[in-house]
Amino acid sequence: MEWLTDNKIPVGRSARAVFDWMQDNLVWFFDGLSDLLEALIDAILWALQTPHPLIIVALFVALTWVLQRSWKPCLLIFMGFLFILNQGYWEETTESLTLVLSACLVCMAIGVPIGIAAAHRPRLYAFMRPVLDLMQTLPTFVYLIPAIVFFGIGMVPGLLATVIFVVPAPIRLTYLGVSATPAALREAAQAFGGTQRQVLWKVELPYAFPQIMAGLNQTIMLSLSMVVIAALVGADGLGVPVVRALNQVNTALGFESGLVIVVVAIMLDRMLRVERKS
Repeated sequence: MEWLTDNKIPVGRSARAVFDWMQDNLVWFFDGLSDLLEALIDAILWALQTPHPLIIVALFVALTWVLQRSWKPCLLIFMGFLFILNQGYWEETTESLTLVLSACLVCMAIGVPIGIAAAHRPRLYAFMRPVLDLMQTLPTFVYLIPAIVFFGIGMVPGLLATVIFVVPAPIRLTYLGVSATPAALREAAQAFGGTQRQVLWKVELPYAFPQIMAGLNQTIMLSLSMVVIAALVGADGLGVPVVRALNQVNTALGFESGLVIVVVAIMLDRMLRVERKS
C-alpha cells in the first residue's frame, strides 16, 4: 500500500494555496464584508441591550401574539425570559440572539432567492445538491480555520462559520415548498393571465410559506447549535460560559448555561412555529 500513500492527492496543499491566494488578493473584499457584518451585529446588539430588559421581553411577547394568536406561547416566552433574567444571563442571551438574528437575516436573504431559483431550474438544484451536502456534513470546526484567517477573532468569524453551516437549510426548504406547489394552482393562475412574477408572488410563495418558515425555524435552531463553537473564535454569548465550564470542569456553570441555551431554543421554536391550515 506504500505506492498509494506515496502518491497522495494534494487536497490539503491545494486548499492552502487557494486560501493563501485569497488572503493576498481579496483583502479589500474581506475587509468590506467584515465591516458590513460588524455594523449589522452592532446594530442588533444595540437594539437588544439599550432598552430595559422588560421592554425587550414585552416586545418578544407581543411579536409572539402577532405570529401565534394564542396566549400559551406568549406565556412560555414570558416565563422563559424571566428564567433567563433570574439566572443572570441576560447580556449573554442578547449576544447569542444577536448572532442568531444576524445569521437568520443573512441566511434567509441568500437562501430564499436561491431556493426559488433552484425550484424553477431542476438542473441548477441537481448541481447544487452535492455542494449543499458538503456544506452540512463538513465538520463545523473546519469552517473556523478560514474564518480566523480572513476575519481574525470575534463575532464576525463566528457569524460567517454559522452562515456557511446553516444556509443549506433555507435553500432546501424553500426549494421544497415552491417545487411542491400543485400544478393545477399554477395553471389556473396562468389561465387568468398571471405573469411568471405574479404566479410566484401570489401562488407559489403563499403556498410555500409554511416551508419557508420551517426553513427560518431550522436556521434559528442550527444557529443556536453553533453558539458554543463560535465562542471558540471569540464570539460573545452563551457559548462563552459553556467553554469556561469545560475548561474548569465546572458542572454547575455548564449545566446552568446549557439549560439557558435550551430555554432560548424552545422559546424561538414556539414563537416561529407555523402550521399549514387544511
